[in-house]
Amino acid sequence: MAAVQVAGSLLGGQPPEAPRETPPEQSNGFRRLSARLRALRPDDSSSARTEIHLLFDQLISENYSESGGVAPQDVSALLIQACQLVPLNQNHLVSKVSQLIHHLLNTLQVIVDEQNLDFLLAYTISAIRQCSSWTHMKILQALAALVYCNGSKCQKYLPDLLGKTGLLLKLSDLAQSDAEVRRAAVHCMANLCLSVPGQPYLEESYQNICFQAFLTTLQSPKSSEMDDITFCLLLQSALKGIQSLLNGGKMKLTQTDELGALLAVLKKAMFHGLPGLNIEMPTVLYPTPLPQYDGRPPVKPQPLESSTSGPTMTRACALQVLSAILEGSKQFLSVAEDTNDHRRAFTPFSVMIASSIKELHRCLLLALVAESSSQTLTRIIKCLANLVSNAPYNRLKLSLLTKVWNQIKPYIRHKDVNVRVSSLTLLGAIVSTHAPLPEVQLLLQQPCSSGLSNSNSATPHLILPDWWKKTSGGSSLEEASVSSLKGSSEPCWLIRLCISIVVLPKEDSSSSSNAGSAAGSTYEPSPMRLEALQLLAHLARGYFPVAQLYLMELGEVICKCMEEADPSIQLHGAKLLEELGTGLIQQYKPDSTTAPDQRVPVFLVVMFWTMMLNGPLPRALQSSDHPTLQASACDALSSVLPEAFSSLPNDRQILCITMLLGLNDSKNRLVKAATSRALGVYVLFPCLRQDVIFVADTANAILMSLQDKSLNVRAKAAWSLGNLTDTLIVNMETPDPSFQEEFSGLLLLKMLRSAIEASKDKDKVKSNAVRALGNLLHFLQPCHIEKPRFAEIIEESIQALISTVLIEAAMKVRWNACYAMGNVFKNPALPLGTAPWTSQAYNALTSVVMSCKNFKVRIRSATALSVPGRREQYGSVEQYAQIWKALVTALQKSEDTTDFLEFKYCASLRTQICQALIHLLSLATASDLPCIKETLELNGDVVQPYILQFLKSGAEGDDSGAAQSPQERDRMVRTALKHISGVQALAGDTAKGAIMGYLEDILTVYGDSSGSQTVLFRLACQ
Repeated sequence: MAAVQVAGSLLGGQPPEAPRETPPEQSNGFRRLSARLRALRPDDSSSARTEIHLLFDQLISENYSESGGVAPQDVSALLIQACQLVPLNQNHLVSKVSQLIHHLLNTLQVIVDEQNLDFLLAYTISAIRQCSSWTHMKILQALAALVYCNGSKCQKYLPDLLGKTGLLLKLSDLAQSDAEVRRAAVHCMANLCLSVPGQPYLEESYQNICFQAFLTTLQSPKSSEMDDITFCLLLQSALKGIQSLLNGGKMKLTQTDELGALLAVLKKAMFHGLPGLNIEMPTVLYPTPLPQYDGRPPVKPQPLESSTSGPTMTRACALQVLSAILEGSKQFLSVAEDTNDHRRAFTPFSVMIASSIKELHRCLLLALVAESSSQTLTRIIKCLANLVSNAPYNRLKLSLLTKVWNQIKPYIRHKDVNVRVSSLTLLGAIVSTHAPLPEVQLLLQQPCSSGLSNSNSATPHLILPDWWKKTSGGSSLEEASVSSLKGSSEPCWLIRLCISIVVLPKEDSSSSSNAGSAAGSTYEPSPMRLEALQLLAHLARGYFPVAQLYLMELGEVICKCMEEADPSIQLHGAKLLEELGTGLIQQYKPDSTTAPDQRVPVFLVVMFWTMMLNGPLPRALQSSDHPTLQASACDALSSVLPEAFSSLPNDRQILCITMLLGLNDSKNRLVKAATSRALGVYVLFPCLRQDVIFVADTANAILMSLQDKSLNVRAKAAWSLGNLTDTLIVNMETPDPSFQEEFSGLLLLKMLRSAIEASKDKDKVKSNAVRALGNLLHFLQPCHIEKPRFAEIIEESIQALISTVLIEAAMKVRWNACYAMGNVFKNPALPLGTAPWTSQAYNALTSVVMSCKNFKVRIRSATALSVPGRREQYGSVEQYAQIWKALVTALQKSEDTTDFLEFKYCASLRTQICQALIHLLSLATASDLPCIKETLELNGDVVQPYILQFLKSGAEGDDSGAAQSPQERDRMVRTALKHISGVQALAGDTAKGAIMGYLEDILTVYGDSSGSQTVLFRLACQ
C-alpha cells in the first residue's frame, strides 16, 4: 500500500501538485535530485525502496550552502512527493524521510505554508502511531521542524498532539524510557509554543498543558540512564518553551503556586553545572525562614571548567526566563515591605514577597561571582538590572543595593565589552529606582576605590584614569562652580567614571573586545559611551544635588558629544542637557525643598547656557537630516531656567526664539511637536509674556500646529495654547493695561475658533482646548464682548464647555471643563445670569456635582458653582433654588461611591460643597429664603454635622484641601448670618428667622466644642 493513499485519506483529499519548473537560480544538485524524485512512482519492490533510500541520502548529503537559493514552495513540494513514495509500513524509509524533512527545513530555514503543512502533519502523526518505537525520535525531529513558528496553523491537530491522550504528552512523560525520544517530544512542544508576531497565540488551555509539561520536566531529576548532555538539552528545551509562553504567548501565571514552582526550578537551573554546589531546593520558592539554608557547609565558588557548553547554556536559558518574569513585575513586587520587624502569629504576604526579593538578590550575586562565561555573566547582570528596576527598595531594609553596587563595580573594567555595558546598565537601574534613595546617596559619595580591593584575582580591578584635563576656560568655569557650592556633597566617583568613558581615549588593557567600536576609533566602544551618557542622565534626574557639582564640566561633555559625527552620541548628549536643565528648573520652583544657598547660582546657570548656545546646540537644531536629534535639541532648549534666560545676552535670546518659531514650520512631526511644546514653555517666561509681538507670533504658530494631521503635534499645541492663555490671565492682573489694549481682537477670534474645534478632538487635545477656552472667555474685555462678531463665538465657546462638562470623557477632560467654566464665571463683563446659556451652564455643573463618579470632578464643579460674586449672576429664584438643592443633595451623597480610591476625596468634596452653600447664603435675597428654609427643614439634621466638620476640619488637621484657616471659615459663616439678618423679609415670612436660628445653633455648638478643646489643651499643658 502506497503512502500517498494513507496521507490522502488523512486529509480528505489529494495533496497539491508539485510545481513542474524550478527557478534557474537554484543549484543544479537540488534541481536534478528533485526531478529524479518526481519521476518515481509508489512501488513496494525491493529495488524501488533501495533507489528511494539512495536518493534520500543524496538529498541529505547535498551541500545547500552553495545553492543560489531554493524556493520554499519547491522544498515543500519535494517533501510531499517524498512522503507519497513512503508507505507507513516501511519503518526504515519512514525514518529516512523524517530525517530528510528535519534536514531540509533546518538547513534551508524554510517554514512550511499552511496547505502543505496540513498534509505533512497528518503524515508524521500517523507515522508516530503506526511505526516502531525506534523511529519515533527521527519522526519527532521532523515534527518539531514542521511546527516551528507554525503553532497557530496547527489547531486541527492539537487534540492529537496535546489532548488528554496526545502523542506529545505521552512521549514527554516521565515514564518514557527513551531519553532521546522524551527530549525530542519536549522540543516539539517548545516549538509549538513559539509564536510569530501578528499570528494568534496558542489557545489558553493548550498553553496550560504545555506549561505543566515543561514545569514537570524541569522539576524531575536526571535519571541514571540519561547522560549529562541529553539532560541539559532536555532542560534547555523546557526553558525555551516557558520563555515562549511568557514572552511571545503572553501567558499570565494567575495561580500563585504556579509562579512559586517556576521560581523554584529557575533558581535550581541557575546553579546547574556549577561545581562544588549542592543546595537543596524547595519545590515552591516562597519565602521561608532563611536558617533552613544555614545547615550547609560553607562553599567557596570556583571557576567553571566544564568542557561542555550544556550547563552554561542551561543557566543562560534559566536567566533569560527569569528576566522575562521580572520584566514588568513592578506592580506585583510593589506590595513587598520589610522595613519593620514583624512579630505576628502569621507572615504577611508583603513580607513573603520581600523575602523572595532578598533571596533573588542572594542567588544572583552568588551566581555572579561563580560564573566565568562572559555571555552568561552578561545575562546575570541584565537579570539583576531587571530585578533592581522593579523591586520597591523604598519599602525594604537597607543593604540590598549596597551589596549589588559593591559587587558590580569591578566588572566595569571587564575584558568583555558586553559585560562592561551591562554593568553600567545595572548601575543605571540602581540610580533610577525610586530616586532619590538615602542608601544610593551614600553609595555615590563613596571613595572611588571603595569595594574594589577585595575582589579576587580572576576579576578585573577598576582602575580609574586621570581626571579629564580641561582647557583654561573650562577650568575657570569649574572653579566658579565649585566655589559657589561650598558645603555640597563630596565628589562622585561614578560621574567621574562616566565622563572618562565618554571623552577619554580607551585604555589598552580593555581594548581586547571592542564590539560596537568603529574601526580605528580612539574611544571606548559606542555602546559603552551611550550607556555612560544614559547613566549621567539618570544621575541628573534622580540625584541632581550630586550632578550639579559637575555642571560646567558636564556642559563641556555635552558640547563634545554634540560635535561628534555619530547621531546616537549627539542624541544622548542632548538628552543629558535636557535632564540637567530640568534639574535646574526644579531647584528654583516655589515648592522646591532645596535651600536657596544650595541652589546653583543664576549667574552660573547663565554661563552654562551661554556655553551651550555658543556651542553645537544651534547646529543640532538645524540638522534637518536627523529629525530625532532636532526634536531632542528642542526639548533641551525648552529646559532653560526662566530666571537665567532673561540674563542671557540679547542675541542668544533672539536666537532661541527665532529658531523655535522657524522650526514650527518643519514637515517632520517629531520636530513640530517638540517645537510646539517649547513655545508653550517660553510663553510663560516672565521676561517674554508681556511682549505682545512674541505672544502673538507664538499664538499664530500654535494655531497652525493645531491643524496638523498628527495627534501628538495637536496635543502638544493644545497644551501650549493652554499655557499661552494662562499668560493672558497673568497679564490681566498687572497694573499696566497696555497688553490687553494692544493684543489683537482678530487673533482672539482665531484662538477661540481653534479652541472650539480642538474641543471636539481626542481627549489628549480636548483637555487643554477647554482649558484655553475658559481662559480666553475670562480674558475678553468689554470692548470685545460688545462687538457683534464676538457674540456668536462666545455662545459657541460656552456650548462647547457645557457639552464637555457633561460627556463621558476622561477625568482630566471633565475636570478641566469644570475649571474652565469657573474661569468664565470670573469675567464680570459676560452676561452671566441673564444670557440664555446661564441655566444650561448651571444645570451641567449641578448634574456633575451630584452624580459624577469621579470625586475630583465633583469638587471642581462645586468650586465653579461658588465663583459668581453677585446674586444676579445666579439668575432667577428658580435657578438659585435648583443650585441650592443640588448642592444639598450632593452633600448627602458625598460618600456614595463603589470605587474605594474615591473615598480619600470625600472630605475635600464635603468641604467644597459646604463652602459653596455658605457662599450662596451670603448672597441670598428675600425671595430665595423660603426655598432655603424648606430644604433645611427636610435635611437640616443631615447638613448640620457636615458644616460643623467644615468649621472644625482645619483645627483637627483634616486633609480636606480647603485653603482657609478655621478662623476664616468661622468668619464665612458669621458673614452669611449677618447677611441673612440684613435681608428685608417679606411680611409674614418666617424663613429668615428659621435660617438665622439654624446658623446660630451651628455657631453655638462649634463655639462650645472649640472652648472645650481649648480648656482640655490648657489642662494638658499644666
